[in-house]
Amino acid sequence: MADNAPEEPGSAAGRPQYHGAPANALPLTASEDRQWATLAHFGGILGCLPSLLIYLIFRDRGPFTAQESKEALNFTLPPTIAAVLANILVLLPVVGNIFAVIATAIWVALTCFSVSAGIRVNHGQPHRYKVNLRWIK
Repeated sequence: MADNAPEEPGSAAGRPQYHGAPANALPLTASEDRQWATLAHFGGILGCLPSLLIYLIFRDRGPFTAQESKEALNFTLPPTIAAVLANILVLLPVVGNIFAVIATAIWVALTCFSVSAGIRVNHGQPHRYKVNLRWIK
């Protein structure tokens, strides 16, 4: 008895319709490498999460991105932790306003340094922050 059920579009005999991404992604082109490195620094405006994601996703695909996202991550991690703590301490009744000012100052400083570094990296020049703990080697 023949099965006359129609096949799903795009599927071959015994092959699933959807395929996953290849295990080894292609290396970044020079302009993509510079673009992701720049975004890692500009992401400092939002804290350490953008540079962490870029480092984890693209570190094996482009040497400039690996170098610059690691530098950006090392720079943004301590101020992000300090800003989160300051934002939690804002809830204290008497001294909360002081911690609000501290959290704002951290964000403004992080934004200025990140934008400055991002502009430099966008021109293809590596950037090293003068004060950086470099926790991630």
